Amino acid sequence: MQANPGKKLALEIEGQTYFRFPVQTDLIQATDNIVEVVQRYTKGLVQRDDLVVISEKVVAITQGRAFRISDIKPSRLAIFLSRFVHKSPYGIGLGMPETMELAIQEVGALKIIFASVIAALGKLFGIKGLFYRICGPKARAIDGPTENTIPPFNEYAVLGPKDPDLVARQIREAVGAHVAVIDANDLGVNILGVSGPEVDINLLTKLLKDNPLGQSAESTPIGIIRRAEETQPAGVVVDSSL
Repeated sequence: MQANPGKKLALEIEGQTYFRFPVQTDLIQATDNIVEVVQRYTKGLVQRDDLVVISEKVVAITQGRAFRISDIKPSRLAIFLSRFVHKSPYGIGLGMPETMELAIQEVGALKIIFASVIAALGKLFGIKGLFYRICGPKARAIDGPTENTIPPFNEYAVLGPKDPDLVARQIREAVGAHVAVIDANDLGVNILGVSGPEVDINLLTKLLKDNPLGQSAESTPIGIIRRAEETQPAGVVVDSSL
């Protein structure tokens, strides 16, 4: 196992070194069972005290929560509201009518309208992020299509995963290690589900801050995080800058 291009395999947090091993997979599709997928690709790699992390997008895909953009018919409300969403270079989010339509269906039109009004007022006073604070993680987790996404999902919008805590527990039973379902990109990290209270969410957020799994051609939606022993593998560069 080796780090993705431009990433470091090892990271030091408060004097302790941790390894972040990305696990490469084939294309994961709606017909796959996410528990079986993780079990298959981590077999022989994962140890009892490891923490297995899984991208929320592949969990959602296996739950049938990915929708081809051409199949989504946005309402007038979705078309109107999407015009006011900030377009980030790291992902379009709800900045297109189709993803806004999914947010309306997922959260509810009244809540979306209320959040939009409050967010607009907040911007007048220099307050950002109110829209997603009100709408919650369901709206925040919606991913739009990006050029770097592996086909065919570069033409899809994906909702957040359903019952991520339950999914994490099911995977833990299958692989025998701690598990977290994560939403990590170059903008930030959200831990959506964990297999139990033994998972340190604050520590995990720091360990994923540099997005070691990547988002595109790496094909590494699964990762294994392991606390280093006193003797670390030869040739490993430890990054303590994050």
